[in-house]
Amino acid sequence: MNTILWIVQGLLALMFLMAGAMKLSKPKKELREKLGDWVDQYSDISIKLIGLAELLGAIGLILPMAMGFFPILTPLAAIGLAMTMVGAMKVHYQRKEKSKVITNIALMLLAVFVVIGRLYLLPII
Repeated sequence: MNTILWIVQGLLALMFLMAGAMKLSKPKKELREKLGDWVDQYSDISIKLIGLAELLGAIGLILPMAMGFFPILTPLAAIGLAMTMVGAMKVHYQRKEKSKVITNIALMLLAVFVVIGRLYLLPII
């Protein structure tokens, strides 16, 4: 189970690291081309903050447990990323973007799996 959790954490971290880095580093025009016109609904700072949350969440999925330093931060990061996906689902549902909602649900469920795995299946505390 520990191996499965690490694999899921790694995949989630990779996905959110790429998404967060892109939102932090690209101008809105490029993001519109890559992510869609939903970015027009949000200010530049809001998009950068979403990117920062995703980036920090990705780091939080791996680093605390890998270093053995405050490992409780790993499930907390997963909770934060799951909540981020709830917000993304709301945006994409309102815009009738079904395929993006399905992707958000999948990522949220993987994050919830990490939370359950690290708090209950293989408690880190």
